[in-house]
Amino acid sequence: MTSPSAAMPRALLLQIRRDPQVQAEEHASFVTHGRLAASQLDVLNVFATPEFDASVLHDYHALFVGGASDASVLEPHRYPFVASSIQLLQHCIAVDLPVFASCFGFQLAVLALGGEIVRDHGDYEMGTPAIQLTSAAATDPLFRDMPDPFRAVSVHKERAPALPSGCELLAYTTACPHAFRVIGKRFWAFQFHPEVDRATLVERLTHFKTQYTHGDEQLQQVLGDAAETPESNALTRKFVERVLVR
Repeated sequence: MTSPSAAMPRALLLQIRRDPQVQAEEHASFVTHGRLAASQLDVLNVFATPEFDASVLHDYHALFVGGASDASVLEPHRYPFVASSIQLLQHCIAVDLPVFASCFGFQLAVLALGGEIVRDHGDYEMGTPAIQLTSAAATDPLFRDMPDPFRAVSVHKERAPALPSGCELLAYTTACPHAFRVIGKRFWAFQFHPEVDRATLVERLTHFKTQYTHGDEQLQQVLGDAAETPESNALTRKFVERVLVR
């Protein structure tokens, strides 16, 4: 694996999206908020390539992991890429390859570290909740200058009731842990979506409204209550600037 170049870091996006429109939007969101060139972020879509190993990371300086509305980490029998993804994250931890894992990536990371994910069948987070910081955030490279609380896009039916050992909790809501760093590693995971802003939330939740809402009335209520999320969106850029480019 080559050493990172300050001028042109290259990263791989592990993408868990079926819909071509959402695939393109997710890639563009990471590029935009990370202030990357599109050519700096390649994509491995797990629906197209469900089985892979650590060799996919050759010549990359970091791994980004996106969200998913078409899969569950709790159903590896239906989605064979879950096992491959968990093994890839375990490899990143072992070799200390920088990782920025969002939503589905957070859940994969929890399982990779021996933790538990549960499914909420009724009420679950959907919108832009206020997320609180822990005392550990004050010295974290990404969170040290975040306001407390901050708003972020969060839409998920599955969550971690607690973090596994070896993790440092950085942010949370009453519903669940929302951000952690693997202790001693350049590995961050977020249950919320740092790469998604309010405008993208409107587009994406409208696209997936039958999966997350009970109809147009609930959808409009969620979107009407949604706030702008500039502080959480800045985390993607901070990861690039403070971890990859030093």
